[in-house]
Amino acid sequence: MIEKKTTSWLSIKWAGLLLGSLLLLLIFCCSIVYGATPTGWDDAISSIVRYDESVNEQIVVRTTRIPRALMAASIGASLAVAGSVMQAVTRNPLASPSILGINGGASFAVVFAITVLHVGQQGALVWISFAGAAFGAASVYTMGAMGRGGLSPLKIVMAGAAMSALFMSFTQGLLAGNESGLQDVLFWLAGSVAGRPIELLTAVIPYMTAGWLGSLLLARHLNILASGEETAKGLGQRTTAVKLAAGAIVVLLAGSAVAVAGPIGFIGIVIPCIARFFAGTDYRWSIPYCAILGAALLLSADLAARFIIMPEEVPVGVMTAVIGTPFFIYIARKGGVKA
Repeated sequence: MIEKKTTSWLSIKWAGLLLGSLLLLLIFCCSIVYGATPTGWDDAISSIVRYDESVNEQIVVRTTRIPRALMAASIGASLAVAGSVMQAVTRNPLASPSILGINGGASFAVVFAITVLHVGQQGALVWISFAGAAFGAASVYTMGAMGRGGLSPLKIVMAGAAMSALFMSFTQGLLAGNESGLQDVLFWLAGSVAGRPIELLTAVIPYMTAGWLGSLLLARHLNILASGEETAKGLGQRTTAVKLAAGAIVVLLAGSAVAVAGPIGFIGIVIPCIARFFAGTDYRWSIPYCAILGAALLLSADLAARFIIMPEEVPVGVMTAVIGTPFFIYIARKGGVKA
């Protein structure tokens, strides 16, 4: 009987992944068809199968919307998986790259490089973004571990809020003193995939792929670590090594996302919660769910952002904040953060 129930539960999980993948494919197709420039499904298919540079609609689909959709899907998947890994390590449902200062650190590093060092090469900005993300994570972890009682979920959130505010203040100070290129930097800081060339994605996709694969390989160890550090040590796990590996994965995923689209928040909170509802607490399942649902959410938010104030666009980071803030309040009110 138990074996039959287990098999049935696994079948449901596989079915959920299949349905999620089909939903993602549908939203991806809608993302490359609908926008300010009127195009149809025939234009989208023709731009892939028999591309004609003389047809304006095909040019829009091929050179703008497909790269944009690929970036939104990759970034959404990366941020959702990073949030899931962080929540496993900290045992805190409010942990995410945006809440714990990682996005803030990466953003400050990139803005500093652009406005002060005048760095313009995307390859260099990727590594600078990684360095800022790593510094932000290390700062929050160090601050959270200080004081009596050591590290706790509540102290991590408080340290993350403090460091995020500090990085934001530093970033605003840089912008106040450097007016050249201010508009572009501000739009980037709001979080957007609009107008980004595909070369930005190709520069970071190897690091994103490494982060996705690393999270799947680490999933079994995250299951053990999520049960409690003392329990994990009692089972023979080297918890420090697992945390370092998890931190490297988060830095790769969040740093890549920020380097391409700027700081996009709340996906790392919203999607892991939804994934746990469908897949349970087994990270071998919830991480694939996070990747699919995160990509679908950011694609949906980007699609909606095109129509709110047409013909202008709302930065997609604003849309994810509108979606994510109620989730954040709901989880906090449920008592998701404990000392």
